[in-house]
Amino acid sequence: MSDGTQKFKLRKSLFSSYFSTTLSISLVLFLFGLLGILLINAKRLSDYVMENVGVTLILKENTREVDVIKLQKTLEATSYIKSTRFVDKETAAQELKKELGENFVDFLGYNPLLSSMDVKLHANYANPDSLALLEAQFIKFPEVQEVYYQRNLVKQLNANVKKLSLIILVLSALMFTIFIALINNTIRLSIYSKRYLINSMQLVGATRSFIRFPFIAKSILHGVYGAFIACFILLMIFLSYQSELKDIIDFQDSMSLALLVCGIFIFGIFMTAMSTYFAVNKFLRMKFDQLYY
Repeated sequence: MSDGTQKFKLRKSLFSSYFSTTLSISLVLFLFGLLGILLINAKRLSDYVMENVGVTLILKENTREVDVIKLQKTLEATSYIKSTRFVDKETAAQELKKELGENFVDFLGYNPLLSSMDVKLHANYANPDSLALLEAQFIKFPEVQEVYYQRNLVKQLNANVKKLSLIILVLSALMFTIFIALINNTIRLSIYSKRYLINSMQLVGATRSFIRFPFIAKSILHGVYGAFIACFILLMIFLSYQSELKDIIDFQDSMSLALLVCGIFIFGIFMTAMSTYFAVNKFLRMKFDQLYY
């Protein structure tokens, strides 16, 4: 076999090892980035769920339009209401007709529905205690006949949000541990294939720091390249599904996104460097006959 063929095979083997290591690290960092996005937007996600809890104010039959406008402006001026929507009798009948699939007005001969005001609260007020106080406050308005909201649903949502927060916390700790283990094992396997080279360098008198330095430097490059790939994949996902995720992920929060990117790079560089340091040290302490096991 010619020297050229041997060199080509050696380069191919090195490239394959380098590529597989970088790819493995990039996939782990991608998952780390997804976890970071989940943690950053967990509060936003829970707020999104809670702010979709609606309160309906049933208005009295003879409420004038000017009184409705006044009521709506009064509600929107408060600190606890996110948005309001006035629904007149005709609109309410059309919406109910779509839900039922038949025209109940023709069947009854008249429209029994009343005009209403749909109110969406800020997340901090979408809990049973706050809603009970707000219900008493809403009913005091002279235009309001009845206040309606799904009490059991509100209680269930609040309980589920608390459970979800605990689950996310436990899952995050577990996933973080898994990420560390995956990167550590990837680096250890990469160093394992070079254990004879490490031993040979020791035999010719190279110091431990001299041996460690090129391995750590190359691992840092693995971490940087992996972080670039992970951030690129995340960016492509954001651009592809931005409209679908806009209510869950705050794309305008540039500071949080910048911190996430920095976190991916720091985690990738730190973990690859530390894993390499300990892996190289392990083989530096081994005797030649132990390298076979």
